[in-house]
Amino acid sequence: MRRLYIIVEGQTEQEFVSQTLAPYFQSQDIYNITPILIHTSKTGKGGFVNYEHLKNDVTRLLSSEKDIIVSTFVDFFRIPTSVPKYEDSMRLNCDNDKVESLEQAMFESISDTRFIPYIQLHEFEALLFSSNKGFEGYCEEHVHKQTKLIVDDYENPEDINSSPETAPSKRLLKINPDYDKVLEGNLIALEVGINSMLDRCPRFREWVEILVAEVKK
Repeated sequence: MRRLYIIVEGQTEQEFVSQTLAPYFQSQDIYNITPILIHTSKTGKGGFVNYEHLKNDVTRLLSSEKDIIVSTFVDFFRIPTSVPKYEDSMRLNCDNDKVESLEQAMFESISDTRFIPYIQLHEFEALLFSSNKGFEGYCEEHVHKQTKLIVDDYENPEDINSSPETAPSKRLLKINPDYDKVLEGNLIALEVGINSMLDRCPRFREWVEILVAEVKK
């Protein structure tokens, strides 16, 4: 059984790995899961602003241990232009193709089969729209009535697009200006539940299934 490291861009994603993903992996008899904030400097952590920061963390982990899998959990929304083949990927018509192209470019830049890059389409908040249960549990009625319209409108929450006005987080902030990503985001995620996310979000489900299979090799 190999150890799993997931490099994340922020505290919200770090808590999501610890509170929502880790219990699911434990149900699959996988217990060594560690989220790691991107090191932006010798003392700074958090924020995906430069691909080299992420690459340095991946390389450091892969060189420090043998029996590990290293993955990423970063947003496609406002992904830095320093990611390899960014301009070529952005020329593709489909967002899913763009993300897959960027992931492949990241994999090629690391060139290690123990590295499984993953970019969330379009961002963490998309997962929250897998069910309205989380919004109903933690938001006022006028908020969860509006979020329900979005939940019902998208069979696949990952299709909620990534423009500055209509990205999942922007839609949520428009409905609820007081939304606190770090605090409320993970409370809502816990209420939504991992199973709803896996059922409704095929890219996310595929990533989780790949990680389970690779860690158990």
